[in-house]
Amino acid sequence: MTARLFTPREASRTLPLVRRIVADILERGRRLRALLQGGWQGREQEVEQLEQQLDALLAELEQIGCSYKDWSFDVGLVDFPAVIDGQPVYLCWRSDEPRLAWYHPVETGYAARRPIPEELLREEAAGEAGSPSR
Repeated sequence: MTARLFTPREASRTLPLVRRIVADILERGRRLRALLQGGWQGREQEVEQLEQQLDALLAELEQIGCSYKDWSFDVGLVDFPAVIDGQPVYLCWRSDEPRLAWYHPVETGYAARRPIPEELLREEAAGEAGSPSR
């Protein structure tokens, strides 16, 4: 796990930026996949540029503190390190989901996703309601 740990609220606050980065990753990843599957001879420079752009976008996510997990570039999948019930977990978001609502234990993957406990979501919402507006 990375050094930064997120609460559901903190991870949710990053979603507008994460959503934009993931959209760029998906677009470039799909272009790269199509090039590599369709014969990229003579287009080596384009392949290299796409790889460099993907590296930079992935580094942006790492800088935020989360990590990208969908290497088929079908649907963006991002994990945010967190702790729930004293256990290390990943808050898990897919690019086709409207909000952050799932997590899974560190030892498992996407298939073991569980809903973030309602009490944590309520605490997060209560914290939002009590905070001053900007």
